[in-house]
Amino acid sequence: PQASNVHALMSEHTVPLPFPMSHGTTTLAFLFQGGVLAAADTRSSCSGLVACPASQKIRPIHSHLVGTTSGTSADCALWKRILSRELRLYQLRHGRRLSTSGAGGGASADLGGTSGGLQKASPSSSGPGLWYVCSDGTRLRGSLFSVGSGSPYAYSILDQGVRWGLTVEEATSVAREAVYRAAHRDAWSGNCVDVYHVTSKGWTRRKREDLKEEYYREKGRQGR
Repeated sequence: PQASNVHALMSEHTVPLPFPMSHGTTTLAFLFQGGVLAAADTRSSCSGLVACPASQKIRPIHSHLVGTTSGTSADCALWKRILSRELRLYQLRHGRRLSTSGAGGGASADLGGTSGGLQKASPSSSGPGLWYVCSDGTRLRGSLFSVGSGSPYAYSILDQGVRWGLTVEEATSVAREAVYRAAHRDAWSGNCVDVYHVTSKGWTRRKREDLKEEYYREKGRQGR
């Protein structure tokens, strides 16, 4: 009886957190003539603490599909494992990969009750595809998305720099600058930038780059 009273007392009174659990990120993806380009910063934060400066926010699902993640890291890691398993089982049963749209529907169901969101980028028979999936079940198809606390700053670069005819190098430069601008203004984004390029041949990952290199390039341009 004494233990039951203690349990009832604990369930009735919520203990406040010692500090607000603020966290943020900057992820983006867009379509262009060369496929799909996805980019993200690498800073994982918890309130004013940089919990990890080298986290991986772009997660390959299979050889032709990647997802960028924003939200609670543990939840994002969980849905990635579940989605990878379900897509692999589908491929074994049917002898083909599930479409990006179908994978988005599965992700929308898997994300229920979690704290996170993702963008899915993949080529298909009808061309490259890009989907935004939220933990509330929202699923949107588009040609350009940016998610996270730094996304308003990233959009300022993407809206003026992204166009269909970009080369791979030009698209990479735009994505890298968008993440840099967001990290410069958003305290919860920063450290490095990861860039993935997805084509009909699969995804390739460019070498991780410290965002300070983009800072030095900017200073060099201003000095000319």
